[in-house]
Amino acid sequence: MLQQGLSIVQAAQNYTILTVGEGLVAQVPALLMSTASGLIVTRAASESNLGADIARQVLMNPKTIGTAAGLLAVLGLIPGLPHTAFLFLAALLGGLAYQIRNTTESDLPLAETVTGPGGADLALGGAAKASELLDTPAPVDLMELQVGYGLIGLVDADRGGELLERIKAIRKQIAQDLGFMAPPIHIRDNLQLRPNAYTILIKGVEVVRGEVMMGHVLAIDPGTAEKGLEGIATKEPCFGLPALWVPDSKREQAQLMGYTVVDLASVITTHLTELIRGHAHELLGRQETQALLDRMAKVAPKVVEELIPQAITLGGLVRVLCNLLRERVPIRDMRTILETVADYAPATKDVDALTEYVRQALSRTITHQHLGADDALSVISLDPMLDRQLAEAIQPHAQGAYLSVAPGLAQRVQGAIKQAAERAISRGVQPVLLCSPPLRPHLRRLIERGLSTLPVLSLNEVEGQVRLQSLEIVRIADAN
Repeated sequence: MLQQGLSIVQAAQNYTILTVGEGLVAQVPALLMSTASGLIVTRAASESNLGADIARQVLMNPKTIGTAAGLLAVLGLIPGLPHTAFLFLAALLGGLAYQIRNTTESDLPLAETVTGPGGADLALGGAAKASELLDTPAPVDLMELQVGYGLIGLVDADRGGELLERIKAIRKQIAQDLGFMAPPIHIRDNLQLRPNAYTILIKGVEVVRGEVMMGHVLAIDPGTAEKGLEGIATKEPCFGLPALWVPDSKREQAQLMGYTVVDLASVITTHLTELIRGHAHELLGRQETQALLDRMAKVAPKVVEELIPQAITLGGLVRVLCNLLRERVPIRDMRTILETVADYAPATKDVDALTEYVRQALSRTITHQHLGADDALSVISLDPMLDRQLAEAIQPHAQGAYLSVAPGLAQRVQGAIKQAAERAISRGVQPVLLCSPPLRPHLRRLIERGLSTLPVLSLNEVEGQVRLQSLEIVRIADAN
């Protein structure tokens, strides 16, 4: 009887296993059909073949393969299942997921991309990236650095080039100084340039051009260097200072003789830094401003909530920030800027007027930006009669206001200010031009073309505790 009972139990177990197995096998065709239907529907808009789609979608995310490896490992531990097969597949997929993750991390895009010969985008220090959309034109890069083929070694990290790392460093420095991150810089070779030449473009248009000498360093005389250093006479590309190209072997000699020695990467990055500072207002747009607002919303959400779009539009705020950057006023103190705009925007929609209010709120920042070594502010001021005459010539307009003066008087004012500034600079002093608050933005526009680097401040922008050192007073005889 016992033997018969065991036979019945064994038969029942076999029946149960076979029944469950048959049910699972019956569901396999339905699973395959539903999976195939899903693939067909979801890739209806894809232009590549099915194999490429599956490989790209499965292999681009290591988490998917890692999850599958974990499930196979669990199945391999269940009694009755083929342990060796499941554990082998789990190890295989786990190793594949680990390899894909490491490859993905090493191929992260750099802040600057480099285009090599043939037009292929290269990320120096990582694997090549080739993802081009042939059916749509590529957008214009905000900033681009083109180099001759002789300078490719400066941007190739595999050949010891350090230009890419220098550019990353200056972008971080500019972000700390100006308050916003400069856009990534696309570096490409240009066979139309001279071998040792480079050019910097903004929005696809060339702005500056320079040339360096490979195997040499730039020796700049600060005014106290000894004479007699042999080299090729040239001018420093950024500031136009007299300099010499000397071989690398004479670097120490030039330093001992009192010259300021600059390597090639520093020459290019200095040029690039000054260009970014001078054109920062062209690089700040709505997208970058929104990123600044999103960051401020985490610190001062009420200010951002009240400001946009109730008090001012995003475009209006962009214009205020660009007006500040145009005159190299940093926008690091975004809280003060936003608070001031929120206070005055309900009363006026004139962007220039709002900019002046913001500048007055940033008086401490602006003043300390121009202090000399003796903590004094060296100023060139206008004769009170001339200041009042120009202020009375300001005419209101539907879009704001403008300065209405005779062309002859405008030229004489420009010439007198330029001469006064040149005399101050020749004495080793960097001056600022001081005028009344209503006149400041209009006087800035008047001298902008010929004296773009001369700061123009109003009396309300000078911090009260700062000592003023008057250099000159600009007077115009018979200004009527």
